[in-house]
Amino acid sequence: MPETRKRPTRRSWAEPWKVKVVEPVRWTSREQRERALDDAGFNTFLMRSEDVYIDLLTDSGTSAMSDYQWAGMMLGDESYAGSRNFYHLEAAIQKYYGYRYIVPTHQGRGAEHILSRMLIKPGDFVPGNMYFTTTRLHQELAGGTFVDVVIDEAHDPRAWLPFKGNVDLNKLEALIEKVGADKIPYVSLAATVNMAGGQPVSMQNVRELRALCDRYGIRIMLDATRAVENAYFIQQRDEDYRGVPVAAILQELCSYTDGCTMSGKKDSLVNIGGWLALNDPALFDEARNMVVVYEGLHTYGGMSGRDMEAMARGIEESVQDDHIRARVGQVEYLGMNLLEWSIPIVEPIGGHAIYLDAARFYPHIPQDQFPAQTLAAELYLDSGVRSMERGVVSAGRDPATGDHRYPKLELVRLTIPRRVYTQAHMDVVAESVDAVFEEGKKTRGLRMVYEPKYLRFFQARFERL
Repeated sequence: MPETRKRPTRRSWAEPWKVKVVEPVRWTSREQRERALDDAGFNTFLMRSEDVYIDLLTDSGTSAMSDYQWAGMMLGDESYAGSRNFYHLEAAIQKYYGYRYIVPTHQGRGAEHILSRMLIKPGDFVPGNMYFTTTRLHQELAGGTFVDVVIDEAHDPRAWLPFKGNVDLNKLEALIEKVGADKIPYVSLAATVNMAGGQPVSMQNVRELRALCDRYGIRIMLDATRAVENAYFIQQRDEDYRGVPVAAILQELCSYTDGCTMSGKKDSLVNIGGWLALNDPALFDEARNMVVVYEGLHTYGGMSGRDMEAMARGIEESVQDDHIRARVGQVEYLGMNLLEWSIPIVEPIGGHAIYLDAARFYPHIPQDQFPAQTLAAELYLDSGVRSMERGVVSAGRDPATGDHRYPKLELVRLTIPRRVYTQAHMDVVAESVDAVFEEGKKTRGLRMVYEPKYLRFFQARFERL
C-alpha cells in the first residue's frame, strides 16, 4: 500500500504586501564591526547606518511607505499657510482617533513639549503607567514629578498577564489623596507601554480610569504612539472584542481620554511628523498659539505638505486589520523562536519589539556596569544587528540626588520596523541572539566615559572594563 503522506498541522501566512523597491545592505566582518563599535563608544545610537546589517534600533521613522503613500507625496501642497494636506491629515485623525482639534508637530516630542509647558506647573505630579524617556524629561523640565502607577507585574519580565500595561487604580487614588487632585494636571496613559516591553492596557482598565478621573476632575492624556497595536491586542485578548474591527476599538479607546500626543513615525507609517490632539477648545487655542512659537504655523507644525499627506494616508492604512495582524505577527514570530530556545525575554510578547532580559543574560554583571548596554554591543559584534538599551542608561539620573536610577527591568529592545524586513531577517536575528546568550558567562561589563546632561542613552560613550 502507498505510504500515507504527512500533512502540515498549520497553514503559513505571508505579509499583505509585496516588495517593489529594495535598498541594499552591507555585510561586515567581525573586525570591521569591532572598529565601528569602538568608534561609537559602545553606543549603538552613535553608529553609522552603513555599518549595520539589520537595523532594529527603533521603529520610529523607519517604516517602509506604501505606493499609496508615495503617490500622496507627489500631491504635496507646500503653501506656508492653509495647506490642503493639513486638512486631509486633520480629517484622518478626527475619523480614526475621534479627537476634535489637531495641532501638528514635527514629531512626538514636539507634542510632549507643548502639552507639558501648557499644563504642568512647578510642584505638580504626573502619574503614568511607567515612564518613557522623552515624556518624563519634558514633564520634569516643566517642573513636574513623574509618578509610576503601573501595575506591579509590569516590572517583572516573567509575569504573564494579557494586559500588563494597566494602571493600578489603587496606586493612583492613593497619590490623589496624598497630594490633592489640584496638583495632578493629567494622567499620562501610554498604550502600549514601551518600557514594559510593549505591553497593552485593557479597555476595562481605561474605562475604570476614566470613571476615577471624572470623580476628581483630572484629565487623561494618551500617548497614542502605538495605540493601533494596543487596539489589536484588545481584539485578540478580550472576548468582548473578538471580531470587532481594530479601527472601531481604537476609536473607543481614545474616547475615554481628553487628548493625546502622537509620534506619527510609528503606527502612522511615516518617516517624520506627529501631533497633539485635544477635545477642549480653550486648551486647543493655547496649544495652537504655542505651536507657532516652537514648531511652525498651526497648519504645518514643522512638517511639509507632502509629509502630512503621507501621514494622512498612513493612518488610513494603519488601522486595517490585515496590516496590523501582519505587523504584530512578525514580532511574535521572532519572539516564539527565542522562547523555543529558552532565551530570556519579556513575556508576553509585545506589539513592536522583542525585549531581551539582560539581567538573565548576564547575572554576573551588576547594573552599574550596564548589562543591557553590554548586550546590545555584543549582539552587534556577533552579527551586525543593531538594537537599543532600555535599562539603567535609559533611566538616567535622579534630578534630586544625581544618582543613577536603577529600574527593575534591564532590557535590550529588538525593535521591528514596519514592512521592512522578511522572515529570513528574523531568523538571522534569532540565531545571533542565541549565539550571544551561549557566550554570556564570558562577557564583561562596561564603564561610562562620557555622559550628556539630558537623555544620555542617545549620546553616552562607554568602554570595556
